[in-house]
Amino acid sequence: MTQSKSQYVAIGLMLFALFFGAGNLIFPVSMGQSAGENVWWAVLGFCLTGVGMPLLCVVAMGYSGCRDLQEAASRVHPIYGIFFTVLVYMAIGPCLATPRTGTVAYEIAIRPFLSGAWAENGLPVFMAIFFGVAYWLAATPQKMVDRIGKILTPLLLAAIFVLIVKSFITPMGEFLTPSASYGAPFKATIQGVLDGYNTLDALASFIFAYLVINAVVSTGVTDPKQVSAQVMKSGTLAVGLLALVYVLLAKMGAESVQAIGMQDTGATVLTLSANFLFGQLGMLVLAVIVLLACLTTAIGLISCCATFFQKLTNISNYKSWCAFFALFAFGVGMFGLKVIISAAIPVLMFVYPLAVALIALLLLDRWFGGARSVYVCTTAFTFVMALCNGLETAGVDLGVVGKFFVDYVPLHTLGMGWIGFALVGFAVGMALKGCCCKCCNR
Repeated sequence: MTQSKSQYVAIGLMLFALFFGAGNLIFPVSMGQSAGENVWWAVLGFCLTGVGMPLLCVVAMGYSGCRDLQEAASRVHPIYGIFFTVLVYMAIGPCLATPRTGTVAYEIAIRPFLSGAWAENGLPVFMAIFFGVAYWLAATPQKMVDRIGKILTPLLLAAIFVLIVKSFITPMGEFLTPSASYGAPFKATIQGVLDGYNTLDALASFIFAYLVINAVVSTGVTDPKQVSAQVMKSGTLAVGLLALVYVLLAKMGAESVQAIGMQDTGATVLTLSANFLFGQLGMLVLAVIVLLACLTTAIGLISCCATFFQKLTNISNYKSWCAFFALFAFGVGMFGLKVIISAAIPVLMFVYPLAVALIALLLLDRWFGGARSVYVCTTAFTFVMALCNGLETAGVDLGVVGKFFVDYVPLHTLGMGWIGFALVGFAVGMALKGCCCKCCNR
């Protein structure tokens, strides 16, 4: 019993560290600054997508019995299974999330200590070292629980809480008037939901669930029900810690405006806040937090992407794929943090609705008997609005179609119009399932 408890705690800490990367640090404090007096409403929305969805996804994957994301998405159709899985892995891996870990680590943990030419040109050198270390640690995934769950995560949590406790001892100011996007409680909650997309955790949870399930199985647990229970325990611990850290970081951001003014990015908010609270020592504490958070996430993403693409293509070996994705992330990271964040938003507006729909279908699978018609119709209807959301966010004018959505689709202007479409698709799928059952009984 003691060994079992120790294992799920270690796995839960590993999962927390894998989740808690670049976006988890910078977005809550930035949101807190903008939300001001409505920060608690914004945090509520943020936790729905930044905490609730990752937990539901990990639970859904364990509950469904699927070995990985491709198997889960293939319940819609095998071709869709490949399409959606590759899309998620590329978004959460080398195209967006993995290079973001390196650029955030540089902007917060390294650049403030540099001057002159090094401050402007030090990114390539740091990124080469950062992704070199990430590759080295990812190349031996069997040691990941021990390295991350038992060593790096406790250090990360300790460093985070040193900064947060100091913000309670030395408050930076009071909550101010919220910006327009957070101007009312409901608006703040909806905007918090959209802000939670930026953490990428609902997508990452599809990938990290594979690591968690394998880690549980490696402890000797083989019964599907016990595996699901252990995954649930580890996932609950991980997202519970995430929620606590988000609330405290958002509070710190909301209080920081009086002391440091409104800032463009969460990276700047964290840097100036640490300097205000601790001076030069605060910069060092923050550097430790950021390096540990970003490195642990990079390790997990490189490992998962390498495992998936080796299996999909059956080309080369695991370590070669790790090297490939580390180099790919290095190349994308050269564009800088602002470009990566800007490019991510349209992609997330497209991918997230599809991810949420799949999570819901996996959880409800036994209720509708796993009927493919329900999977296909729900996903197809969601796909239409998700694609429109992504195109509109990217600045594409949809003309008459876009105007129709704005005028007649509920919640479309809030980026949530896909919910109604998904529900209609689900109803159509259930109707088709019923028709098929009647035909079979005749």
